[in-house]
Amino acid sequence: MSYRDAHRRLLAGEAGTWALEALERPVSAVRHPLGFVCLPLEREGEEGVCVHLWSDAFAHAESTTSQIHCHSWDLVSHVLYGQVRNVHVEVADAGTRATHRVFEVVSDAGGDRISPTRRTVRHATGLVEVFGPGDTYTLPAGRFHSSVVPEGGEAATVALGRGRPGGHDLSLGPLDAGPHHVSRQPLDPGETALAVRLITAHLT
Repeated sequence: MSYRDAHRRLLAGEAGTWALEALERPVSAVRHPLGFVCLPLEREGEEGVCVHLWSDAFAHAESTTSQIHCHSWDLVSHVLYGQVRNVHVEVADAGTRATHRVFEVVSDAGGDRISPTRRTVRHATGLVEVFGPGDTYTLPAGRFHSSVVPEGGEAATVALGRGRPGGHDLSLGPLDAGPHHVSRQPLDPGETALAVRLITAHLT
């Protein structure tokens, strides 16, 4: 179940079958501050594969910054079902006219260490891409965006990440927020089983 295997199956049009096979293994799910449930399936070095699930069946983790972020890794995302909007965000340094501060996010098993940087910015919505079942899209490291699912909608994606040397995970947040730590909230076994059932029900 490596990154390479997942990517090969995705390109062959077998992402749904791959996800069903992967979810037969034991998995630990967490609530992600960006509004979805994350089911990590593979992590080796700078490569990782997860399934992301958006569903109102689960309580959402609260974000302390915003939904606008950029990754330190190149993203390949495949929509298993539902609709996902990839909203590109144009970010510009703004000095005294700034509305947000850039925060660096360092993640580990214990959660996210979120640190304010000296960079203050304004932002504007750029290209909005809409993807549905069977669509695959990519996003290079360092590109600010947000992933949006219609209110009340259900969606799931396979997300493949490959780290880029020197990259940083960043998020836009309030100008006056200080450094802080956010613990990831694991789903209990019953919730995790429900997440797997919801995904597999859509794929079978």
